[in-house]
Amino acid sequence: MLNTPDRREKPRNARLEARVPTDQKDFFQHAAVLSGRTLSELVIESTQAAAAKIVREHEIIRLSREEQLAFVSALLAPAEPGKRLKKAVKTYRRKSEL
Repeated sequence: MLNTPDRREKPRNARLEARVPTDQKDFFQHAAVLSGRTLSELVIESTQAAAAKIVREHEIIRLSREEQLAFVSALLAPAEPGKRLKKAVKTYRRKSEL
């Protein structure tokens, strides 16, 4: 689940300001009236939805069917460690014993 702030439990003590052209503010105000919300409610709810979508798109990994099969195959049958990895493990263990 996404970490989205719950406005009902927290006091509103932070301020957010934006300068917009008058005609754009009037348009937003008109949309707020049509939806039965205040301008602030419209802006906050719309911004919250847009932010949640952006975060979701950046936090969820989407794989094609081919990529999904390759990923699961790698988990179920991992390749044997190569020489470099085996050497790195030995070096790490030797250093951690000191």
